[in-house]
Amino acid sequence: MAKKGWAAFPHPDKAFDYAGDRLAKAWKGLHAGDQEPFPDEKHVAALLKKQPGLGKDAGALAAALQDAWRAFHRGDFQQAYEAGVALKALGASVAIKAGGIHATYLLDDDKAKTARYEELIALADAAVAALPDEANSHYRRAFAIGRLSQTISITKALAQGLAGKVRESLDAALELAPSHAEAETALGLYHAEIVGKVGGMLAKLTYGASAGEAEKHLKQALKLTPAAPIAWIEYGNGLLLLHGDKREEEVAEAWDKAAKLKPRDAMEALDAAWAREQLE
Repeated sequence: MAKKGWAAFPHPDKAFDYAGDRLAKAWKGLHAGDQEPFPDEKHVAALLKKQPGLGKDAGALAAALQDAWRAFHRGDFQQAYEAGVALKALGASVAIKAGGIHATYLLDDDKAKTARYEELIALADAAVAALPDEANSHYRRAFAIGRLSQTISITKALAQGLAGKVRESLDAALELAPSHAEAETALGLYHAEIVGKVGGMLAKLTYGASAGEAEKHLKQALKLTPAAPIAWIEYGNGLLLLHGDKREEEVAEAWDKAAKLKPRDAMEALDAAWAREQLE
C-alpha cells in the first residue's frame, strides 16, 4: 500500500520485474539514456575507495543498490526512493530518479511537487559533493533543479538563476559521459525553454541559448536512444516551445512514435502513456 503522497504506479507489468540476474542482462538497454554504471560490487568498491564514509561492505551495498533499482524499474517508486536515500550518496541517483519520475507523473499537488523537488535537489547537492566524478551526480542535480523550475514558472526560475545551475550541471555530466542521452535531451530543452520564453535574440545574448542548439541536442538524444519514449516526447516538446503550431505535424509524429514504443520499465510505461494522452 503506497503511503500518502506516493500514488501507486498504474500500469504494473510482470515484464518490468528484473529479479535476480535479469537486471544485469537488461541493464544496458534500461540505462542507455542515463549511462548509469551497473552497481556491482566492483563499481561500489571503487566508489567507497574514493569516499570511505559511504560504507564498508561493498557487496552488501551493491546488493541493496541493485534492489533499489529493481524497485524503480517495476514501479515501486517509494521503495526505490527510500532505499536510495538510505544508501546516502551511493543511492542518490536511484532516489532522485524515482522521486522525480513519480512526482512528474503521479503527484497532482503543486506544493507537494515543489517540496519533493527541493528534497531531490538537496540529495543531488550531497551526491555532487561526495561523488563529483560520477556523471549522474551532476545530471540528477540538473534534473531536480529543472523540474523545480517548471513548477515555479520559467520567469521566476530565470530570475533565481536556476537556468545557470542547470546548464552548469548538464555540461559537467556530458563532460564525464559524452553519450548521456538524457542530458542531451535536457540541454536541448534548456535552450528551447529559454528561447520560447525570452525570444531568440535575448536568449542568445543573455543565456547563450539558441533554437539551433536546442534541435541539435534533442536530435542527438534521438540518435543515441531511438527506443526511449522520453527522447521522442521531449523532441516534440522542444519543437512546440520553439515553433508553436508551425511544426505541429512533426510534434504529433514524435509523440506518436513515443506512444508506440514498447516500454521496458515503469518509467517508459508512464512516458508512453503520457504521449498517448496527448494524441487522444
